[in-house]
Amino acid sequence: MNLAEKYTYCIEHFAKVMPNPKTELDYTTPFGLLVAVILSAQCTDKRVNMITPALLKAYPTPQTMAEASEDDIFNFIKSCSYPQAKAKHVHEMAQMLHTKFHDVIPDDVDVMQQLPGVGRKTANVMAAVIFHKPAMAVDTHVFRVSARIGLVRNAITPLETEKQLMKHIPSELVHDMHHWLILHGRYTCKAINPDCAHCPITAACATFNHENKQTNDLTIF
Repeated sequence: MNLAEKYTYCIEHFAKVMPNPKTELDYTTPFGLLVAVILSAQCTDKRVNMITPALLKAYPTPQTMAEASEDDIFNFIKSCSYPQAKAKHVHEMAQMLHTKFHDVIPDDVDVMQQLPGVGRKTANVMAAVIFHKPAMAVDTHVFRVSARIGLVRNAITPLETEKQLMKHIPSELVHDMHHWLILHGRYTCKAINPDCAHCPITAACATFNHENKQTNDLTIF
């Protein structure tokens, strides 16, 4: 299976079994999603979803969160990973969003990265989910799964992965593919003990077929 066929195979499968993929982060406003994505770094969506309702009820807008203290924010998010650093990022993000951008999240990925705590992955999530742009956010799942399947080759960084994926995915499907790869990595192609026995796309998976070929070659001898 060549690279183009591999993409077609995966896209057709995912489109059939997950026709409307969405983020598992709960949110009601763009600002709420931005806060949730910042908090989700090295933390589960389940944990973030437990934290954000109370936090955003207390501070629902950039202005109200900017007017809070880092300690106030910390008390709401202390059960997530790296709460002190994230409290600082969220607080400083809200301050800049209020003072520089007048409470409006910019829709440009590069401009959005001016906000504290907002890297390229977070900016791409916002661009895709809120602004419906063909932006590929590469998190740990996307990075791992796309390499294992062989959708990308010799990508060392998330940016290299992003660029390779964007070359082969139709623009109207980039947003969906982001979620497909995340969900596949979260529930099937896990970092430890991937569930290859129940994986429906092993026919396209470079890692699975390489390992099976090695096993078969050993069996011959």
